[in-house]
Amino acid sequence: MSKPRVAVTIGTSTANRVMGQDAWDALYEIAEVVRNPHDRTLTEDELADLIAGSKAVISGWGGGRLTAKVLDRAPELGLVAYSAGSVKPIVTDDFWERGIRITSCAPVIAIDVAETTLGLMIVSIKKIWQYNAYTHQGGWLSGAPFGPPLEMKGKTVGIVGASHVGRRVIELLKMFEVRILLYDPFCSEEKAASLGAEKVELDELMSRSDIVSLHAPITEQTHHMINARNLALMKDGAILINTARGWLIDESALIEELKRGRIFACLDVTDPEPPAQDSPLRKLDNVILTPHIAGPVTDCTRLGRRAVEEVRRFFNGEPPLYEVTREMLSYIA
Repeated sequence: MSKPRVAVTIGTSTANRVMGQDAWDALYEIAEVVRNPHDRTLTEDELADLIAGSKAVISGWGGGRLTAKVLDRAPELGLVAYSAGSVKPIVTDDFWERGIRITSCAPVIAIDVAETTLGLMIVSIKKIWQYNAYTHQGGWLSGAPFGPPLEMKGKTVGIVGASHVGRRVIELLKMFEVRILLYDPFCSEEKAASLGAEKVELDELMSRSDIVSLHAPITEQTHHMINARNLALMKDGAILINTARGWLIDESALIEELKRGRIFACLDVTDPEPPAQDSPLRKLDNVILTPHIAGPVTDCTRLGRRAVEEVRRFFNGEPPLYEVTREMLSYIA
């Protein structure tokens, strides 16, 4: 009996990062595999040729948009296993209208992003960033031009967005005996309580929190949700962390607030990326600025294993581990 065809549409470099040998072995065991031979995103015609006759597709970063022209070549296509986070770059109206299912590795990526977020919280509240710079400049504990390191215990942490990352961060924070506030219009008070958080409005979260951590998706409603008005509500000495998207913050307003020296920020994402060479964010002492590294950068093989597992489950008639529906796109990344 012939095996069903599976097309892997990501370029060779991405495939090498995402698909470990164990994932390839598992995929070849259950499918006839065709692969993108190039180290780039395929053209529409190339993508259509590659997925022709496929019953499942493994896509991901640079996997190409699934337009009507592409999908016409694969009338039996039933599943796209997306080996990255947001599926929005590849889905189209034509895709949804054909009833094809799609899964995402967002829950897997969330593990790495949440770990980075927690690390930034600890580095910031302990003032490790400042003490490192001060010590390298010849200083020591006494005479430091900033306050002493603080402890996590007893602090109030505001989580903006009960996303996969937001929920994972909440789980990691439980060992620190902190008070957790949650703003998410799609999360009920009961659900927030079950997560271990108190549901509040955004202004209350901004004003009460010692640490504000952003985990909201890109939607029309979240554009510049952090702005001059609510930044001014933050406590003196509060910490703002963004490991989600630069889209969420009015960057010019944040820069002005940072120049006042009242707050501290950890930004793994900006808008645009990278920030301009002359951006004040590159020079301000009260900013930790990293180049979008919170998620998996090199060690991504868990993503490939998850994508292959989704394909296996689909062929066996088992429910997907994490399916994305059209309705979910209004409130997820």
